[in-house]
Amino acid sequence: MFNSIYSDKLSQYYELRCGVLSESAQKHELCYLKRFDNYLNEHIRSTGQITERFINAWVGTLNGKSGSVENEVITIRQFLKYLTLSGEPAFIPIIPKVRDDYVPYIFSDNELELIFKSADNVILSDKKADPYLVIEFPVILRLLYSCGLRIGETVRINLADTDLENGILRLINTKGDKQRLVPMSLEMTRILTEYCLAMGIFEKTEGWLFPSSKTDSHISGRSVKNRFDKILKDNNIRLANRKKHERGPCLHCLRHVFAFKSFAQAERAGRHIDDAIPYLSIYLGHDSLDETSKYLKFSSELFPEAVENFGDFMYDLLPEVDYEA
Repeated sequence: MFNSIYSDKLSQYYELRCGVLSESAQKHELCYLKRFDNYLNEHIRSTGQITERFINAWVGTLNGKSGSVENEVITIRQFLKYLTLSGEPAFIPIIPKVRDDYVPYIFSDNELELIFKSADNVILSDKKADPYLVIEFPVILRLLYSCGLRIGETVRINLADTDLENGILRLINTKGDKQRLVPMSLEMTRILTEYCLAMGIFEKTEGWLFPSSKTDSHISGRSVKNRFDKILKDNNIRLANRKKHERGPCLHCLRHVFAFKSFAQAERAGRHIDDAIPYLSIYLGHDSLDETSKYLKFSSELFPEAVENFGDFMYDLLPEVDYEA
């Protein structure tokens, strides 16, 4: 696994770390440790040479987003502390200051209009694609847009956690294994109700809200992303001259649009953005206010508020139904 003069120490350290890390975190840590091992293997042939000069030279080779560089240095700092406790002298670097270089992409109103129009007129030419995607895709996009959901937590919503009477979703399969309640607008609740009627799942209390026609599981987030990427390509929606750390247009950007419009609505209502952030942070399921603050990095233009109507798409699926009866 490791090849440098410190291969045994690295293996011992990683084995200890695997006892406290999740599977995903183990993969990230192993990647950082292997890169450091390669650098050690290229520059050191005997112990006692992990000096300040050596470490500063290694830090200088790191590139990518500043947050990723910080995480890599933190990982190696922990290993170096382990090394010093075992009797091997090693310089412990400081944690580099994180530069706020994350720039989200915000769809314009014109781009949103093109996206939803295309979503409402999906034609599946790929025979491998799930036929349910035609009905589910437009609804999923509107949930991402009007509620700021993540795609992973959206496709895993269960009917038991869908309260259409009160317009509330209970999300239990979310990032960080947190749970949260997500109130929906009246328009989004209406759209979701009509979708459930069209799918024949309105009175069911168990099962997936967005089932797959091919398996017993839910529709895959990957299939939704692939369909969305095709819409972006078909409508030539892209970020020209995109800088290294700028996020180009993608499915997750609908979550940024939700946050952007929420901030704009709060400002127009006379509420200071600083007062709105804590509430939005909870609604979005963020771990901290810092995580929410990155959603503030957009232009000062205010988009008009609107949850896009389904138009003729949903009304053509079924006749008008009094579902409250």
